[in-house]
Amino acid sequence: MGKLDGKVAIITGGTSGIGLRSVELFAEEGATVVFAGRRIKEGNEIAARLGDKVHFKRADVSVEEDVRALINDTVSEFGKIDVLFNNAGGPAPVGSVETIDYEGAMQAMAVLYGGVLLGTKHVAPIMKKQGFGSIINNASIAGHLAGYSSSMVYSSAKAAVLQMTRSSAMELGESNVRVNSISPGATATGIFGKALGLEGQAADDTASIAGELLSGAQPIPRAGLPEDVARAAVFFASDDSSFINATDLVVDGGMIAGRHWTPHQESMKQLGAAFLAKTS
Repeated sequence: MGKLDGKVAIITGGTSGIGLRSVELFAEEGATVVFAGRRIKEGNEIAARLGDKVHFKRADVSVEEDVRALINDTVSEFGKIDVLFNNAGGPAPVGSVETIDYEGAMQAMAVLYGGVLLGTKHVAPIMKKQGFGSIINNASIAGHLAGYSSSMVYSSAKAAVLQMTRSSAMELGESNVRVNSISPGATATGIFGKALGLEGQAADDTASIAGELLSGAQPIPRAGLPEDVARAAVFFASDDSSFINATDLVVDGGMIAGRHWTPHQESMKQLGAAFLAKTS
């Protein structure tokens, strides 16, 4: 028996990375899954591979009509929506605040923040009428602290997602609809390749390289994996989290908890040696 047996879930950004692994795990746990993305060929191939309970719908989360249709079509076809995982994301312009391209920044905000806003906006009345539902928003440790993204636009968008999660949770919780978020740390996906200008499969193929380079970024000596975040999403989607609302679950191997122990000890040794040399 799966943790999500009988549930109907929508997952955005489901054709790669965290979204794809979430689609797979949700299906393994028994959910009927409708996943969205902009890459039609990849989406259809994934749906065909995963079987009759997994359905692909092409949607751009920055376009309100696409999001409205995704949600309305799902409830029309399956009668309810138990879970919405607002996962879709992407890179944002990098550089100094003095040089940020405004149009590019607003386009990124439309996906990173706007997609979450639109998904929540259009699923809320359905879940309120049902009297149940779980909305999960993909945030980031970059939304908690500065310096954890190459883009201040990305960090700002994720901070907005965290605050919208709390705000909407306080409203929708009164209708037994829960809203929570997940904040991944350094996770081996194609987003780093996309930030450097690669697209599609070429960006996805950089995930393993990113994993190697990020293995020392947190106390646990490996990079985060899409699996780690997907399992957190399954928890929020399941009845195991039925009394958890307005909460952010950080999945980062301890990255933002504080200074790493070993480098700190080494710096203290160096400081002690400098003191000794100065006073001897």
